[in-house]
Amino acid sequence: MRTGTPTPSPYRRAAQLGATAVAAAATAVAGVGAAAPVHADDNPHERGPDPTESSVEAPRGHFDVDEESVSGLVSGFGGGTIYYPTDTSEGDFGAVAVAPGYTATESSMSWLGPRLASQGFVVFTIDTNTTVDQPNSRGRQLESALDYLVEDSDVTDRVDGDRLAVMGHSMGGGGTLAAAEDRPELEAAIPLTGWHTQKDWSGVQVPTMVVGAERDSIASVTTHSEPFYESLPGSLDKAYLELDGANHFAPNMSNTTIAKYSISWLKRFVDDDTRYEQFLCPPPAFDSDIEEYRDTCPH
Repeated sequence: MRTGTPTPSPYRRAAQLGATAVAAAATAVAGVGAAAPVHADDNPHERGPDPTESSVEAPRGHFDVDEESVSGLVSGFGGGTIYYPTDTSEGDFGAVAVAPGYTATESSMSWLGPRLASQGFVVFTIDTNTTVDQPNSRGRQLESALDYLVEDSDVTDRVDGDRLAVMGHSMGGGGTLAAAEDRPELEAAIPLTGWHTQKDWSGVQVPTMVVGAERDSIASVTTHSEPFYESLPGSLDKAYLELDGANHFAPNMSNTTIAKYSISWLKRFVDDDTRYEQFLCPPPAFDSDIEEYRDTCPH
């Protein structure tokens, strides 16, 4: 679990109170002072069937997906596309905002939209205000996009405002770290071949998976992803995944390794779904797709 005391989410909904009561009752029965761990049998945020290796690697998951365009006239970011599950019979969903890299548009990250949404998330791939916005600006825009999803979007009734995450590529990955540092109430962060001049992220309290690429000549893992990961608190749930033989632009196209571990990370920390721990802990073996993997193992 994350360390520290995150700021309470401004979007807590009354529906969450039932889940809180269940957790409190479980604690009382166990006779301990801390909250009992969430298990699959009593987790109200589980969505979809039991996962398998095939299901987390598949191009599409259990849910049918629709999408909606958001005009660039919105405030705080440059618009984008919302991908969302069409079936709400299992309840609402956690949400993730995804930012592109320097000079890029949301289309460079569009493959992640339906792939993640079909696994049971609302996904917002965004455009930034300008394509040359710097990482901290991209972080603020990710936050604005989440605010829009929760407060103003046409899918607000599908979004659980307490279960939010951020992702991004390159400077969008740097923005992902900046947003996580600024909003400790976020549930997960995944910077993809991230770029940022700041190397110390010891203030981050959000479970973070850092994805680097072995042959990245723009945001070299030795000067970006590895220092990012190592600077995160040792007590934090964190992971470092280095893509074997990949370059800086690997996240801009469909990538099964990125998808598999992103889905697993989001499921584990946004949905508290321990069914997905099997893909994260013990750590995956190095293979033709993974050059290196480090983590603290979810606990």
